[in-house]
Amino acid sequence: MNYNFKGTGVAIVTPFHRHGTIDFSSLKKIIEHLIGNGVNYLVVMGTTGESVVLSKDEKYALINFVVEEVDSRVPIVFGIGGNNTQLVKDTILSTDFKGIDAILSVSPYYNKPQQKGIYLHYKEISGASPVPLILYNVPGRTNSNISAETTLELAKHFKNIIGIKEASGNLSQIMQIIKNKPKDFLVISGDDVLTLPIMAIGGDGAISVTANAFPKEYSEMVSLCMRKNKKQALELHYKLLDFTNEIFADGSPSGIKAALDILGLCENNLRLPLVKVNKAIQFRLKELITEIQQEN
Repeated sequence: MNYNFKGTGVAIVTPFHRHGTIDFSSLKKIIEHLIGNGVNYLVVMGTTGESVVLSKDEKYALINFVVEEVDSRVPIVFGIGGNNTQLVKDTILSTDFKGIDAILSVSPYYNKPQQKGIYLHYKEISGASPVPLILYNVPGRTNSNISAETTLELAKHFKNIIGIKEASGNLSQIMQIIKNKPKDFLVISGDDVLTLPIMAIGGDGAISVTANAFPKEYSEMVSLCMRKNKKQALELHYKLLDFTNEIFADGSPSGIKAALDILGLCENNLRLPLVKVNKAIQFRLKELITEIQQEN
C-alpha cells in the first residue's frame, strides 16, 4: 500500500464555529477543495488538526465524517499518537478502521525517551495496528529526535511500518535514512519549505500544511519533483515560499487558519491555548495570497 502515500498528503485543519464546536460544513468545503485540486491523500487529526484539544467523541465524529465525505476518492491517514504507549495501543484497538488506510503516529513528547524507548514504543504500536503505520519525527514539538539508526531499525524489523514523516530539519539525518532504508520505505517531508530539497535527495513527497490553502500549486510542485522536472518545480517552490514561511511565523495552525479565512474556506477560529496570528501577519498573508492568485 506504500504507493498510496507518495506525492502530496495534506495535514487537514479542523474548522471551528465561533462558539467552539466543529464546523462540519466548512470541513466539507475544505475536503472538496483539496481533492478537487489534486492532492493524493488526507491526514486527519494531526498537529494541524488541533487533535490535542479535541475530545475522544469529537475525534471519532470527525474521522467518521471525513471517511464518509471522501468516499474512497483518496486514502485517509488518521493521527493516533501520544506519550503513553499503552493509551495509544488502547486507542488503536478501540478504533473502527473502516475507510482508514494508515496511522500517522508522532514520537512520544515531553517524556524525552531514550532511543530504545522510542523503538519499543513503536514496536508496541506496530503490533496493535491493523493498518500501515507512518512514523512522525518532529523534534521541535516533541523535544526528542528519532535518530536515523532508530528509524532504520524500525523500518527493517516491522513490515507495517511503511514510512516516516520527517520534520527534524536535519538533511544529513534524512540522507542517512534514504541511503540505508529498505526499498519501499517512504521518507515524507514534514517541513513544507524543505519538501523540494528532501525530494531532490530521494524523498517521496510531503504531508503539507501549505497545501490546505494552495493544493493545486503544491501538488503540482511535488508531482514535478517526482518527474524530475527541476526547473518548473523550483518556480512553484519559490512562488509559495514566502507564504509558507508566513503561515508558520506566529504559530501553527494559527497561520493556516488565518489564510483559509482569507480564502473563504473556514472561519479563523482556534481553541485555546492557540490564538489568532497578530494583525501584521494577517495583513501580510492577505498580500501574499493576492500575489499568488494574480500569478495564476
